[in-house]
Amino acid sequence: MLELAVCACFTLLPDYLFRRYVQGKRIGQEINFFTMWYELRWGIVTCLMATITIITLVFYYHPSTQAVSSYFRTVTILPETPGRVTEVYVTNNQGVAAGDPIFRLDSTSQDAAVVSAQRRVEEVNAQLAVSGAQVASAQATVDQATAARDLIKEDFDRNNELLERGSPAANQAEVDRLANRLAEREAQLEAARANLEAVRENIEIVLPAQRASAEASLRQAEAELAKTLVVAGVSGRVEQFSLQVGDYVSAILRPAGILVPSGSGQARFQAGFNQLASGVLKPGMVAEIGCMPRPFTIVPMVIVAVQDVIPSGQFRPSDQLLDPQNNMRPGSIIAFLEPLYEGGIDDLPPGSNCLGTAYTNHHDLLVQGDLNLGTSIFYHVVDTIGIVHAAGLRLRMLLLPVTSLVLSGH
Repeated sequence: MLELAVCACFTLLPDYLFRRYVQGKRIGQEINFFTMWYELRWGIVTCLMATITIITLVFYYHPSTQAVSSYFRTVTILPETPGRVTEVYVTNNQGVAAGDPIFRLDSTSQDAAVVSAQRRVEEVNAQLAVSGAQVASAQATVDQATAARDLIKEDFDRNNELLERGSPAANQAEVDRLANRLAEREAQLEAARANLEAVRENIEIVLPAQRASAEASLRQAEAELAKTLVVAGVSGRVEQFSLQVGDYVSAILRPAGILVPSGSGQARFQAGFNQLASGVLKPGMVAEIGCMPRPFTIVPMVIVAVQDVIPSGQFRPSDQLLDPQNNMRPGSIIAFLEPLYEGGIDDLPPGSNCLGTAYTNHHDLLVQGDLNLGTSIFYHVVDTIGIVHAAGLRLRMLLLPVTSLVLSGH
């Protein structure tokens, strides 16, 4: 209607003034409801054509959308292991900081596993403590076997030397007996040394490995015990939280609630524009939004990025070929908006539904002066008619409470 009224001032009104004051035709006489379509045909046709042209220019160069919102991330409150709730530390709509406890699950089996792992560590440490005595005992056995070997070796060497000299004090049978006993003592000494080496390896290799395994089992048991305490991963506010002591919680059957991170969705808005606007939407364009939580406020915004893909074209691999005819709704060009001035959207809750308009600006091109006359006039017209959309956005925001509360029928 605004475009029609503006165009009528430059087309229909001059045509009527010409008919009235030049041709002398009067309203109600020569010009009435039945003849005005003929008498004012030039003005009416020109007005309609100009209106359609302006509306087309306005919607193309200054695109608008009713799909503007700020999306925010939610974190599902879930335990890593299923269990029955024994303690609840927070209430619904309560703010929490990262690391704050939310609830605790029954930890009877985890506590028992931790105690068992601790006892195993203590057992290995005790074995390490008594291993020193085992080393001393094995070393004494080696010393005893060495002394016994040396004693037999001295007797064998003396009798063997006498036998070689042909002394009647030695005989071959005694030398052979001593040789056998010397071999026996050598074997006993090797066995004692092997036992000593086994004891040392047990202290240096086996027991440390057993202790490391026991400590790893303890850490695993403590980690399983820690999973029974569910804490907040990020700072935020707990929502949809109605957990009670005795409830059974698991990742499949029942989540505990939702955690909305602080600041999520409060930095920027996402606006979905018609695909025809892809040629004019650029980062740096100024935009305006009006949201339902603040119906009489227009917030200046700036486009910081334009998504380079259209959501309607996404797919997941499956065993069926995609048919473009099944994609009935065309996707939108998504633009990311941030407030032009600091604090512009601080009082807008995340998830607000808004109306938005982006404005094409050719001021820099016009200032350079490199354009011809026709192009300069066209860009001036395009930039000027942006006020039509700005006025329309403000009018819709003024009427928003009436259309939403009265005329919607809800």
